[in-house]
Amino acid sequence: MASSCSLRHNVCKSSRILRIHLQKSWPNRSFALNSAADQQPAVSSPEEIVIPRKKTWSKEAVLQALASTVKRDPTASDSRFQDDPYLTPKTSSEFKLFSLSQESGRNAAKYFINTYPKYFQKDYAQPHIPCLMPETLEAQIEEASEAALIERIRMRRVKAAVDLYDQLLQAGTSVSLNVTNQLLDLICFCGDHDLARENVPEQRNEETAKEGRAPKASGLLKATWKENNNAERIFALLSEPNTHSYSALIRGMVKYGAYSKAFSTYTDMLNNRLKADVHTFNALITAAPEVKEKYNEKWELIVDLLKQMAEQKVKPNLLTLNAVLKALRHCGTLGKSQAFPVISEMKALSIGLLSDHYLFLLLQERSAPIQGQTDILQEVMNEVSGKSFTAQDPDDGICISLQRLWVTILGHFHYILFGQVQESFAECALDIKKIYDTGDRGKVLLSWTAGSLSDLISVLLAAHRRQDAWEMLKLFKTHNRVPSEELLNKFLTCVKEAGEVNQAVELVQISAGFCLPETPKLIQRVQQEFELTEGQR
Repeated sequence: MASSCSLRHNVCKSSRILRIHLQKSWPNRSFALNSAADQQPAVSSPEEIVIPRKKTWSKEAVLQALASTVKRDPTASDSRFQDDPYLTPKTSSEFKLFSLSQESGRNAAKYFINTYPKYFQKDYAQPHIPCLMPETLEAQIEEASEAALIERIRMRRVKAAVDLYDQLLQAGTSVSLNVTNQLLDLICFCGDHDLARENVPEQRNEETAKEGRAPKASGLLKATWKENNNAERIFALLSEPNTHSYSALIRGMVKYGAYSKAFSTYTDMLNNRLKADVHTFNALITAAPEVKEKYNEKWELIVDLLKQMAEQKVKPNLLTLNAVLKALRHCGTLGKSQAFPVISEMKALSIGLLSDHYLFLLLQERSAPIQGQTDILQEVMNEVSGKSFTAQDPDDGICISLQRLWVTILGHFHYILFGQVQESFAECALDIKKIYDTGDRGKVLLSWTAGSLSDLISVLLAAHRRQDAWEMLKLFKTHNRVPSEELLNKFLTCVKEAGEVNQAVELVQISAGFCLPETPKLIQRVQQEFELTEGQR
């Protein structure tokens, strides 16, 4: 027993001694496959890891992150109307009044900001947003130079730019042709006078402000092209005017009614061996009906201009098509026969067809049979189905609306349609609904209005397509629109003919959901014309 305890004590003592020696020699040892006891450690440079304290974000990072989570709904009403749909504009006149009121408020705000800029110098926006700051209404370059002239041209100061141009010429300073052409563009666009300053309220004296006083005739006259105005004078000073110079002068003459002079200037341009651009031809085509009296002469002049475009290798664009269709409106019956060949030629040149003047095709067919008109409408709908369009012509702003196209066709009929014609119009109504639906990649092509929804539902009800009309009725709530009393009564009449009591009750609930004042009358009518259960009452 004593021997075993002595053995255990010796083993523990030896292990402690071994551990002490290992700890002393540990830093000098390498545990590679090398048996040398005195091996030196390998020299290595440890990799330095730099941990940044913070990440520097741009000033717009938070806004960009928030913007990525939401998307603007172009079909939504103004935010002030979200909680009270009754205030939402329903008719075209109310929408117009609402838009004018909004624009009036914006103009008033801009007027005060630009009139008293010293009160709006503090920039709260980070980063800087130039459009929120007062406009620069005074020229910053005082000395007479070409840079000062460019500044006044960009500010659309016609009189100041012309005066400075004359000062430069009198001082013997040459002005480049490019800047002179910019000055010609400004003069011809503005009509040789300064444009009225935007957002400035009219100054009216007490006499003209009296209620019922008719405006002066001079205020109703359109600006005209004056003989030997600044544009013609500056153009005459050019030693070698180019195509841009002639184009600016011709377009200005056409805009302000000097049609014969525009064609004379175009002749001088050809005599100087210059080629016109597409904008010059578009202006001349627009002016063609004004320089000829007979319909065939007007059309011959238009054809001659189109041939000259082909000879000069000038490719027409959508504005060329619109200019031809505008001119054909002044050609009487000849315009009706030539409209479709023009459309075919332009379509062969891959020129889009949807514009305000596409309605020209429908208007010219007013005397055709009813079936022919429905075929034309179906053809137009097939052409524009699944496509999105942008305004390219100044007149397109009031026309890229299929609702207007629909009203144009329906306005020709003042009687009730039956049978196949009703069914054709119902199919067209559903095609229009598809156009209003969401397009590619979530892009909404058109926005619903109360009028457009009411018109399409009325057409579907006339064709006894009650279920389709019911689905469209739900769109009023989806798009925050309010149905009219006339539409609900018309719908209730169709529901009564079908004997659908449950649908009549739901119709009353829809009316109550919009808080319409006609809801009590609708409830009274349902109680009188339908047999209701106690639960439905």
